[in-house]
Amino acid sequence: MEQPELAQYLGVLFFHLNAAATTGGMLVLSVLLGKRGARTPLKDTPYECGMEPVGHGMIRFGIKFYRVAMLFLLFDVAVVFLYPWAVAYKEMLPISGAALLWAMLAFIGILTVGYLYALKQKAFTWHY
Repeated sequence: MEQPELAQYLGVLFFHLNAAATTGGMLVLSVLLGKRGARTPLKDTPYECGMEPVGHGMIRFGIKFYRVAMLFLLFDVAVVFLYPWAVAYKEMLPISGAALLWAMLAFIGILTVGYLYALKQKAFTWHY
């Protein structure tokens, strides 16, 4: 006999309730059993290897840093897709190897056009 659709999610519901109860229990126990002490401004300062903290903790980075980081992530994730493709290509070579090869060449071609566009826009240079 088939279960109703909502009954299939009882395991997921139980998992979430268990996670919430465990997290809440840990928080409540830490408040109840934890040491209570006076909080002084000196105790709340960040630890700087025994030195007094100098300056603000939040420094601003230029947009160039974020642009290079995003481009790195874009091309890095694209390269990650090459390994599963190679495994699938090896297995699918007798069936449709040419189609998979052309699909990957199109993928690499699109990445190359994007890379050349980024080079033309000088996205990888730090000094303008």
